[in-house]
Amino acid sequence: MKELRAILRYTKPYKWYLVLSALSMILVTAMNMIAPWMVRSLIQTITDSVSSNSDFLAKVSRLAILAVIVYMVRTLAQFGTDYVSHYAAWNMISEIRHDLYDHMQKLSLRFYHDKQTGDLMSRVIDDTRNFEQLLAHAVPTVVVNGLMLIGVSIMLFSMNATLALYTLIPMPILAWMVLKFSKISRPLFREVQVLNGEVNSFLQDNFSGIKEIKAFTKEEYESKRAKKSIFKHNDAMLRALRFTNFFHPSIDFVSSIGNVIVIFIGGRLALAHQLALEDLVAFLLYLSSFYTPITALGRINEGLQHALASAERVLDVLSQDLEVKDAPNAITLEHAKGNIRFQDVNFYYVEGIPVLKDISFNVNAGETVALVGPTGVGKTTIANLIPRFYDPQSGDIFLDGINIKNITQASLRKQISIVSQDVFLFNGTIKENILYGKEDATDEEVINAAKLANAHEFILELANGYDTKVGERGVKLSGGQKQRISIARAILKDAPILILDEATSSVDTQTEMLIQEALNKLKKNRTTIVIAHRISTIREADRIIVIKEGEIVEEGRHDELIRLGGLYSQLCKAQYSTETIAV
Repeated sequence: MKELRAILRYTKPYKWYLVLSALSMILVTAMNMIAPWMVRSLIQTITDSVSSNSDFLAKVSRLAILAVIVYMVRTLAQFGTDYVSHYAAWNMISEIRHDLYDHMQKLSLRFYHDKQTGDLMSRVIDDTRNFEQLLAHAVPTVVVNGLMLIGVSIMLFSMNATLALYTLIPMPILAWMVLKFSKISRPLFREVQVLNGEVNSFLQDNFSGIKEIKAFTKEEYESKRAKKSIFKHNDAMLRALRFTNFFHPSIDFVSSIGNVIVIFIGGRLALAHQLALEDLVAFLLYLSSFYTPITALGRINEGLQHALASAERVLDVLSQDLEVKDAPNAITLEHAKGNIRFQDVNFYYVEGIPVLKDISFNVNAGETVALVGPTGVGKTTIANLIPRFYDPQSGDIFLDGINIKNITQASLRKQISIVSQDVFLFNGTIKENILYGKEDATDEEVINAAKLANAHEFILELANGYDTKVGERGVKLSGGQKQRISIARAILKDAPILILDEATSSVDTQTEMLIQEALNKLKKNRTTIVIAHRISTIREADRIIVIKEGEIVEEGRHDELIRLGGLYSQLCKAQYSTETIAV
């Protein structure tokens, strides 16, 4: 019921469509109820015409005209039932998908640490698609057949109450079978959906890493893994289908017992003249509709259990609490000066394994501060805490004297530009990627940002200039070109705080000079946090903070720290000898 309530709350905006669909269902039911009665009337007319001189042709003509009207109305009502219910269902599915995507966007980066992109995509697209079975098929089927059961029961008992009672014999067995099916099938279909997500994750990973697969000649190895993953999903689906394909004929068999009872007992009553021939025929016709609600529920139950299994996976995401959220009285910060203060900040990704321990430091507005230290000491974590990609377990971070938890996330992040080593470009044009920094910028502003980023010249050399498609993750550009597009994007954003996370670590010396020149322009009049492994990038910083095992161990300018002869001095000597410094 929890899953049903969660899904059905999305029906509210489409209640009038569902009302129209329900009215159409009632019409369909009514027309289905009339059809057997017309057959009964035809047999009665034929029987009466044998014993009297009544106007047989006129009565049959009226029945034929009535049949045409009934079938026309039923056709139109069926269209209304099917289309309107599907219209409401697919719109509701779109609403659910949008809400699911929005909720995922609000979750902190911690949520994504152990999640695979393919599985999340499967929940948004594949799992929600299964809701269509519930909204457009299961609900209409239950309503129509529920009405049919009531109407047929009235007709059967009005014709012969004794015979109608005999037809109830298979009902408890049918009800037990449907309940048993629901209990067994849900876990089977849940497994199908989980494995479907795993297949999507596998394919997404491999398509993203196709270069590595080719470079290490792992095509055959990955082909075997793909076959294993695909057929594992296939086997789970066949297990579910094997059960449902046995269940449906069993339902049909049990319901057919009712026909046997009517044939045996009804035939004896007809021979004893206790039941008219036309009533016996009508009874048999109505009887098929009497068991239809149960058999139909059994058949639709497969889709229903599939939908509910999917709903569990969707609700698993929607029920995730927002680890990082705006305070009720959070303010909107229009333009920050750029004073940053960390006060006794502690943070961990996994409980019991601290990443930052009592971190405290100040960054004045307009100052450039570099974070330096060995790999895994928490430098990038510090940078990620400033825009609240995560919240610390204890301690506070202030921007211009305001606790960042009391600033709306949107306005806080508008104050910050980030240029990182792992540049992400969307699969659009160069212009569209630069405009990500300021979507309403003019062409002149875009070109000016590209010039400041030393990107304008190489962009013009491309076949379509600023309208060149960069491919997925910018695959058509070199690392240095992607980096300069990223810098142009940051320049266009024009935020007062700049975070440079190893922005020049993966390029050659010549490209580094171009990027460094662009970064120097970008840093002017901005508060800048630099994480870098090259001395050339950090030696001119106003202050260098050295971190070891999650704690600040040294702080000062380059020359001061060299003279101190501590960890920073050792890192510099290591770089001088190997031309790299550990990060």
